[in-house]
Amino acid sequence: MSKPFSLAKPSYFVYSENVKSYPINAALNRDTAVILARLQALLGEESCEAYIVGSIVRNLVARHDRADIDIAVDGDALVIGKRLADKLNTHYVVLDDTFGVARLLPRDEDTWQIDIVTLQETLEQDLMRRDFSINALAINMAQMQLQESSINAAILDVCNGMQDLQNKIIRAVSEQAFRDDPIRLLRGVRLSNELKFDIDEQTSALMQREHALISTVSPERVREELLRLFALTDTHNSVVLMHRLGILTSIIPELAPTLQMEQSTEHTWDVFHHSARSIDAFDFLCRRAGWEFYGTDVLADVPWEDGVKSYFDTIVSPPATRLVLTKLSALLHDIAKPQTKIINDAGRVRFYRHAQQGAPIAAAILERLRFSHSEIKFIETIVRHHLHPVQLSEPGEAPSKRAVYRFRRDLEDAGIATLYFSLADHLATRGPNLESADWGWHAGIVRQILDEYEKGTPPDKMPLLLDGNDIQNEFGLKPGKQLGQLLEELREAQAAGEISTRQQGLDYVKKLLEEGIPSS
Repeated sequence: MSKPFSLAKPSYFVYSENVKSYPINAALNRDTAVILARLQALLGEESCEAYIVGSIVRNLVARHDRADIDIAVDGDALVIGKRLADKLNTHYVVLDDTFGVARLLPRDEDTWQIDIVTLQETLEQDLMRRDFSINALAINMAQMQLQESSINAAILDVCNGMQDLQNKIIRAVSEQAFRDDPIRLLRGVRLSNELKFDIDEQTSALMQREHALISTVSPERVREELLRLFALTDTHNSVVLMHRLGILTSIIPELAPTLQMEQSTEHTWDVFHHSARSIDAFDFLCRRAGWEFYGTDVLADVPWEDGVKSYFDTIVSPPATRLVLTKLSALLHDIAKPQTKIINDAGRVRFYRHAQQGAPIAAAILERLRFSHSEIKFIETIVRHHLHPVQLSEPGEAPSKRAVYRFRRDLEDAGIATLYFSLADHLATRGPNLESADWGWHAGIVRQILDEYEKGTPPDKMPLLLDGNDIQNEFGLKPGKQLGQLLEELREAQAAGEISTRQQGLDYVKKLLEEGIPSS
């Protein structure tokens, strides 16, 4: 076992003039400080050298505080990690039993995680195998001093990561970086967005050269990185960057035909760039970011209440929220336009039934990337119905109560997301050429349906005036398609306020039978 690290003479490093030490006194989230203090004490009891490495060190310098912690130890990380998990009362997960990587996860609703990794050789060699110079940084845990909301430590740097942090540059540690782990291709794009850093020119060229490697990564890891990327704002630029580097179509080749696919005259951009723009338009509508074309005057027409925000913040399956999944829907919503394109008799470009044909394509893509059943259903519903809100009524008119009822019934928990995405789709269609009358009408439809969501009874919770047994006994019917149709017609009439008593329900069913509801 090596001796503790000394600033005067590194013991755990292979001595190198490239090793630099930078003192830092940085603010620290109080919860993170508490976790680090407990880890420092527990790892001291293990009598092993331990270093905080990677993103948390970078974020201390860049003032991007987060609770995820990576620790490199000069012992068996699986054994040490299990003992730490027992003492901290956390979940324990083995991520890699070959190289020794374990993860500790909280048992409560906290979102932090701790990854423990075994140093294979020296710390310097470990850092030299990392992805980007800004992540090739370390802090000796034995020598750091923690306060309630600050940390005093020495940052160890072998790849000039501190200089790249200062210059706001993302630079690969080596030419081998993306071959060693191709998920770094996606991570580089995410970090560029998250930190607002530029990717170094040589690194960008290397990413472009190695882009096809992303297809060798497990789909579960790709899903995780995509969800983290789409949780950020300014996603449009990240999507365009992924396209330019070749990463995007290596993950989703179905998007390739949408590039340079021209649209009808009301569209400002081709299919691909329209889809990318609709992602940022959605963030704009959700009050998460500005948009270069419009200001608060456009937002004034769009309702935004605490309940709507809470709806989008709800997790469908960890860590995917409805907001992030709606943004992924935006990327995929016109995926079927290339194969549905026609030019009609009037010479206009049209994409008939592209939403209906796009839904199963989107579902297949997400299934391939190992999204959960509930995530796929949510996105597939938005893609299938993204035109539905403006098809509920004639232009300029309000939708009927029956139409609103059907919308809520058919879209279930994806209804509100579809409403807001339809507005984002509208903005990304017109770009800087938005017509106020059309926008006002569309926003009005959204307001009306949202009001029904807030005040009306959900279709599946509506108390029935009559049930199937009532109708069978009263009219001598048998179970079957006819009975199901009668019950649904009855629900629609009740939701529309056309009937409100049992007798009215019976009269209504009688009328339907006289008019010829088809028998089973």
